[in-house]
Amino acid sequence: MFAVGHMAIAYLLGKGSSKSLRVKLNIPILLVLSILPDIDIIYDFLTGSEIHRGPTHSIVVATLAFIPIFIIYRKKAIPYFLALISHPLIGDFFIGGKLQLFWPLSTNEYGLHELGSYYIGIFSPVNIALELTLFVIATLVLYKSGDWKVFFTSNKTSLVLIIPIATVLLPSTIGYPFSNSLLLSEPPLALAHLFYLVLFSIAVLKTLTSIYKKRFHSSLKNG
Repeated sequence: MFAVGHMAIAYLLGKGSSKSLRVKLNIPILLVLSILPDIDIIYDFLTGSEIHRGPTHSIVVATLAFIPIFIIYRKKAIPYFLALISHPLIGDFFIGGKLQLFWPLSTNEYGLHELGSYYIGIFSPVNIALELTLFVIATLVLYKSGDWKVFFTSNKTSLVLIIPIATVLLPSTIGYPFSNSLLLSEPPLALAHLFYLVLFSIAVLKTLTSIYKKRFHSSLKNG
């Protein structure tokens, strides 16, 4: 799946589970976790290796990483864990497959196609339609719930949104890791990417501006 689909699934899961558990949701962190497994794309680019959908997509690794978080935050950690594992278990399992879900216990690859079903590639019309549908649903929930306001307020946790901006949204819209820019190959999907790109950029810039102003006024007082 593209970043749009992963973030939409994670947001809907996080929203639903946080409401059921009656816990407050940090949306920027949730969205970052939803695309975090794809950090291996950057590693592949820098090293020339091919480990995409390997260790970073392992549910074993994800579970081990979250054990201390569960111990500290208990049920508050559940929406974020769901966001992380939704990437391989939902998004990539059905779209593309070839996941090393149980690394390092096993390097066998898993996915809907590996189980004998029809192969759905990332550029398949089925996947494009699915991701755009998920994007629309998630955007409507984001608007109706008022969660969109998070991106227009200054909050230091919003700085984590630099990660999806730099690793998946901007690169994929321009081209990498694909042969052509999404703007040329899949314009509707590119617009969805640009929506998140603009929204996240606003959040980051608003936070950085607020931090700068506070430090500037503090230095004036001290001076």
